[in-house]
Amino acid sequence: MRLGDIAEISLAELIERHDVVLLDAYGVLMESAGALPGAAAAVAAIRAGGRELAVLTNDASRLPETTSARFGRMGLEVPAGAIVTSGSILARHFRERDLVGARCAVLGPEDSFEYVQRAGGHPVPLGWDPDVIALCDEDGYEMLSTLDELISVLFRRVDAGDPPALVVPNPDRIYPKGNGEFGLTAGALAELVEAALAHRYPERDDLRFVRLGKPHRPIFDQVLEALDGRRAVMVGDQLATDIRGARDAGLDTVLVGSGLTPWREDLELGDVIPTYRMAALRP
Repeated sequence: MRLGDIAEISLAELIERHDVVLLDAYGVLMESAGALPGAAAAVAAIRAGGRELAVLTNDASRLPETTSARFGRMGLEVPAGAIVTSGSILARHFRERDLVGARCAVLGPEDSFEYVQRAGGHPVPLGWDPDVIALCDEDGYEMLSTLDELISVLFRRVDAGDPPALVVPNPDRIYPKGNGEFGLTAGALAELVEAALAHRYPERDDLRFVRLGKPHRPIFDQVLEALDGRRAVMVGDQLATDIRGARDAGLDTVLVGSGLTPWREDLELGDVIPTYRMAALRP
């Protein structure tokens, strides 16, 4: 199926058909340079229609309150309580994996460390034999030297028969900066580390990061528990993350053309078919 075969939907129709609207951040509401055209008006229209709105983002570098303040500076009124980040799923992950109290090396900026602390982890330097490696973001450290140290620590720990637990909240590989520019994210770095591990230990298939964000179930499970049977729709710009993850969770989906997915009528969608399409989130 091609993109042009998908039914278009207006924001008014989307509001009429759903009780809860889940929005991706980058590529739907904003880019690095600021809010996308019409995004603030769309947020206001969703609220005026009496619908609940939540932002579902793979970001693990900013706390919900930090993200809310950043949105506010862009003219987007989204309270912290309406923001679900991949970083916020760390608390559930630590409980389910019995990692509360574990020593955790954190790769990311200041808010990433706070996410780990709120989850019950104790941040320590990489060289202190951590029990957990949390690769939260590509920022906040010198990338190449830190990754070199990380694989050295991992090789030593695997050789000793005691590898640490690996988690990457944000599995995204790239993100849109705006003006035709893009950047690598933590998911791409996790794949690089996994490639190094697979090269040194080709017989091992367990030396991989647990992924918490879209399209993986942990972030959607947290959202589904709060829906209580209400009709929800996920609006996203990426087929492989937003649309696949929401579809697999049983949600309606809207693919927008304001982010990473090439917006061509003849774009082949493969096995990830959104419910609707919309050129951009705007009234």
